This record gives sequence, structure tokens and C-alpha cells, in this order.
Amino acid sequence: MPLPDAFINRMKTLMKDEAEAFFATYNQKKALGLRVNPLKTTIEELRSQTAFHLQPIPFCQTGFYYQAEDEPGKHPFHQAGLYYIQEPSAMFVAEVLGAVPGERILDLCAAPGGKSTQIAAAMKNTGLLVSNEIFPKRAKALSENIERCGITNALVTNEAPEKLARYFPGYFDKILVDAPCSGEGMFRKDPDAAQYWSPAHVQECAALQKVILDAAYQMLRAGGTLVYSTCTFSPEEDEKKMIEGLLERYPDLEIIPIEKPDGVADGRPDWTAHHAPAIQDTARLWPHLLQGEGHYVAKLWKAGDSSAWKGKNVRPEKEK
Repeated sequence: MPLPDAFINRMKTLMKDEAEAFFATYNQKKALGLRVNPLKTTIEELRSQTAFHLQPIPFCQTGFYYQAEDEPGKHPFHQAGLYYIQEPSAMFVAEVLGAVPGERILDLCAAPGGKSTQIAAAMKNTGLLVSNEIFPKRAKALSENIERCGITNALVTNEAPEKLARYFPGYFDKILVDAPCSGEGMFRKDPDAAQYWSPAHVQECAALQKVILDAAYQMLRAGGTLVYSTCTFSPEEDEKKMIEGLLERYPDLEIIPIEKPDGVADGRPDWTAHHAPAIQDTARLWPHLLQGEGHYVAKLWKAGDSSAWKGKNVRPEKEK
């Protein structure tokens, strides 16, 4: 597939000996995935009631590769919310977050809802999940997917992250920032995305990501966990400016090592300004090392005595 010359030259410089294997993936078919929704069915039930050719995705307990001829998007089970069709590498992100029942969790850039629905399933419809999307049309699609999957503990908001931060300082146990990015890791899935790529666009995305991360930090309670992810290979949007920069601005944040199944690679300290060894504990998903597209994931823990939320929780009255 055609790729921008500047992108090719950039990746050759970054990848070095791996560049040939990396670029070869653009001549291969993309991996197809779906994730079983345990709020509505089980893996065994789905297998017994469909003829899908399902193969487990090694880095997601409920994720499976399927074949193109299966066409799960046309099956009534899809509309019924028994599974969610999702790019395989994207499933790794919510697994890293490690949501558990009863927590207060924020998915700050949530549309179309793949990661929110995965988080809600892990929460077993308990606690509170706030799924936010700044663009109204995408927020509507997010709401529809939340409803389709039978999620009852989610609140969908349509707001700028910095404005949300005014109302939820120090409130959330866990926050996911699946940031808007230059989309380099999705060129194979969406070839049209390559047309919009440029070095200037990378810098624009990095500036926006910084604003979003600063808002997320404000809303995370002391002792809370922040997961940052993108679907780009760009160091400026990943290790270099986002994570290294975040640690420099907020010394009470520290990187939590991510467990990496086969095929999931380390983050790249050599792509940062100070070559911090802890950056290696972040994760990169490369299309030439596993069946999936490109993703970057970092997990951080917040220490310190940050301001705790001082608002009130309102509970619905019990039915008479």
C-alpha cells in the first residue's frame, strides 16, 4: 500500500534492522478480532451457537481472531451485544488497566466504545464507569454501544477533558486515556489514514495529548492507576514527549511494569531524551511481531497527597 515518503524514511531510521520485516506487513492481510461480552454470554455458548472460526488472542482473555468469511457483523448476535468487533491489538489496553468490580473508572477518550465495554465487563456492571467523548456524534455512537452491550454502570459524558477535571479532582481509581493520535499503527486497517499523515500532524497530536494527560492527572486519586495508549508508532506521541514528559511534570507518578505475553515488545528508552530505563516497562505492539496492528501502552501509578474529591455521591432512591 502507498505510504508517505516521510513516514517511510522515519520508520527506517527508528526500526533499523527490523524495518524490512515491519514494512512487509503492509502487504499482508490485517487480523480480524471480536471480543466476547461476558455480561450477556460465555465463550462456550458463543462457540456452540455460531459457526465462527475462532482462535484465541493471547493477550486478551475474551478476545478471538475470526476469519473474513465468518462476517460476524451481519450476525444477529452482534446487534444483540453478545460480542464486540474490535481490532485485536486494541484489546490489550483494557487488559492492562485491570478493572475490577466496584471501582470508579474514567475512560476519557472513549468513542466508539470498545475499551469502555471491555472495562465494564471486567467491572461486572458494578461501581461507576464514566465514558467521555468530546465530539457529539461520536458520543452518540458510544452511548449506543454501551446500551447494546447491556452495560448499566456507565455514565456517558460529552465534554472537554479539562472541563471534566474541574468537577472530578482526585476522584477516579483508574483512568484510561486512549488518546487521539496520528494513527500510524492503523494504516493497514484504514489506508485512507495515511493520506492525512504528516510530521506536522504528529506534533499537533502530541500537543493535544499533553492537555488530555494533564487533565487526567488532576482527576486521578492518590494511589490510582493511569493507563495511556495510542495507535501510533511516533515516539513524540508515546515514550519521548508523552510519558517522559509526564514523569518530568509530575514526580509523584511512576511507571508500573506491564506483563507482556509473547509478541508484545518493550517500550523504547533509546527513543527518549534521557534514556530512562523505566520506559522499557511500557509496551509496544508491532504488526511484524504479533497478529494485530500497532499500539503503544504505558501504565502509571500516582503516589503523593493529591487533593481528594470533595463532592457528594448521589444514589437513586430504592423502589417502593
